[in-house]
Amino acid sequence: MTGNMQVTKRDGRLEPINLDKIHKVVTWAAEGLDNVSVSQVELKSHIQFYNGIRTDDIHETIIKSAADLISEETPDYQYLAARLAIFHLRKIAYGEYAPPHLFAHVQKMVALGKYDAHLLQDYTEAEYNEINGYIDHERDLTFSYAAVKQMEGKYLVQNRVTRQIFESPQFLYILVAMCLFAKYPKNTRLDYVKRFYDAVSQFKISLPTPIMSGVRTPTRQFSSCVLIECDDSLDSINATTSSIVKYVSQRAGIGINAGRIRGLGSEIRGGEAQHTGCIPFFKMFQAAVKSCSQGGVRGGAATLFYPLWHIEVQSLLVLKNNRGVEENRIRQLDYGVQINKLMYTRLIKGGNITLFSPHETPGLYEAFFADQDEFERLYTQYENDPSIRKETISAADLFSMLMQERAGTGRIYVQNVDHCNTHSPFDPKVAPVRQSNLCLEIALPTKPLNNINDENGEIALCTLSAFNLGALENLDEFENLADLTVRALDALLDYQDYPIPAAKKATMNRRTLGVGVINYAYYLAKNGVKYSDGSAIGLTHRTFEAMQYYLLKASVNLAKEYGACPLFNETNYAKGILPIDTYKADLDKFCTEPLHYDWDALRADIVQYGLRNSTLSALMPSETSSQIANATNGIEPPRGLVTIKQSKDGILKQVVPEFERLKNQYETLWQMGGNDGYLKLVGVMQKFVDQAISANTSYDPKRFDGGRVPMNQMLKDLLSAYKYGVKTLYYHNTRDGADDRQSDLQDDDCVGGACKI
Repeated sequence: MTGNMQVTKRDGRLEPINLDKIHKVVTWAAEGLDNVSVSQVELKSHIQFYNGIRTDDIHETIIKSAADLISEETPDYQYLAARLAIFHLRKIAYGEYAPPHLFAHVQKMVALGKYDAHLLQDYTEAEYNEINGYIDHERDLTFSYAAVKQMEGKYLVQNRVTRQIFESPQFLYILVAMCLFAKYPKNTRLDYVKRFYDAVSQFKISLPTPIMSGVRTPTRQFSSCVLIECDDSLDSINATTSSIVKYVSQRAGIGINAGRIRGLGSEIRGGEAQHTGCIPFFKMFQAAVKSCSQGGVRGGAATLFYPLWHIEVQSLLVLKNNRGVEENRIRQLDYGVQINKLMYTRLIKGGNITLFSPHETPGLYEAFFADQDEFERLYTQYENDPSIRKETISAADLFSMLMQERAGTGRIYVQNVDHCNTHSPFDPKVAPVRQSNLCLEIALPTKPLNNINDENGEIALCTLSAFNLGALENLDEFENLADLTVRALDALLDYQDYPIPAAKKATMNRRTLGVGVINYAYYLAKNGVKYSDGSAIGLTHRTFEAMQYYLLKASVNLAKEYGACPLFNETNYAKGILPIDTYKADLDKFCTEPLHYDWDALRADIVQYGLRNSTLSALMPSETSSQIANATNGIEPPRGLVTIKQSKDGILKQVVPEFERLKNQYETLWQMGGNDGYLKLVGVMQKFVDQAISANTSYDPKRFDGGRVPMNQMLKDLLSAYKYGVKTLYYHNTRDGADDRQSDLQDDDCVGGACKI
């Protein structure tokens, strides 16, 4: 009975319950959708009415009811639930469904301290009136349910204690555009604002978490990835720790290079003391990473890098292992193990690997990145020098230990440091790449800090974005999208604040960007090709050639307007050397696709005018941001056509794009027969991508005798990745028998946080 019952409105008023009102909202949300039933949603909601029930509670119950009905048979419930969620969200933000005028909204939010005051200083009321006309609030209704929940959880400006939301998605998109183009000339900037708004709100360009959640607020740090290198001194270790805290608190994911730290038992001050080794200092770094949650948007996370030949490597490889005691484990960091050709050669030839403490082998650590021939010369010289402390281990045993820990934790990553320097935008003799980031796709020069204000150090930042391949009609669309993306991200470098001088100096000198892709799995399905059988190789080559070509062209055009980045002379681009000149020739054995663009003319322009940005591309995982576009993430195959992801907001079901039409075209993760076809595609992408790629390896134990993945297979895939020129390997996935639709939400593109896109 609901006859005399009353409901509590959002503003606290009581009024008689009106079931017809609820029915009308659900009917509105169902309009134009296939295979959805209004009565089914209402029946499934099982609302227990009582006097004074809050309208919020009624609405949330109905939203959840619709979301629970999402399935392969009835995928459109994801849109019905999303529309109900948008209706609810706007009622919370504005007290009514219709959003206010943009100018009134910004005035109110600036007064509350939620938006940056420059928005009222840089634009006139007349410009606000024009920009308000650009906004299409109906685009809110194109989101899937997972997208709306991610918007609510991570991106919309809100009070993270009370969960009060202050805006809806189209205001987010238009205000990001206004912030990034605020300093453009008045005769062109509104055109850029409109075009950028249209591109991001129609999901052609995907933005990373720091930009989506931060641009328009008073906190101005939007770089997704921060690379910090540590030297072998207490001053540098302390400076590294302080830098980690500063950047974790401002939404960034961290890469820590700690490979220089000397090994356990080394002499200190001429033997006055014995060194405690790496582990106590790595524990300091873990504490720093976990000391802050990133504004409530995500928890801090980091990957720590060290070379395979470090004297403590056998202790370091097991740091994430569940066995052992707290004293010899550091489980809340991920680890990147650095390898080069000499190490692989020792493995293939059945030889040994000699382990050294970096500070006892002068020049060896530097040559490991800068000069592979010099590294081999020094390495063999030190192996034969009886005065130098060393340990020897069979290469097969060491690599097996590496792969065993990678398989056991899923989170021991691999960086091929020679590929990162021989196939690099940077001249390794003056700007070697010595580490990557949390997600293994950023490859930038760094230098250790000796104190937090040390301007001679170099903290590398990378600002990310991605193209939605599924939204492309043809490859020439990259030209406009690349121009918009490079302009917006380059402007952001000047717009944001830098809490550490070494980060500002490095960013202003190199102006590094990392543009990637989302929706690759849908792109392949739409084009009728698959990951595993070689059919996608030509399409992938053409696509990534076009992407890199137009990104470089956009940066040349910016250089013509604003000048090249100050350290352009430290890039290989300055010598006219492009990624297409330095890729691994092994690719040509299986990829015969020719080049389709005028690279010689572009090369000449780059040499003449320079580039505004030292780097332009990086392929990141983009787990959460792809959900916003209802896209498949990054370059990965989906685990299932409907995936169930666990987030802090509960269970979210996501259906692959164009499910009904393309369900037989998709190749899911466990349908692939192995990693080789996928790794070949990554190698083709890496031919053009100037930074690195978050590439995963995946194994189904049921495919192997005894239900165990053979070590030989894992080593074969590791060697194949190296042979194809792959710079980095990210996750190791093992099929565990759980529902294939299940996928842990890797909190954006990286577990626990970081390098978000």
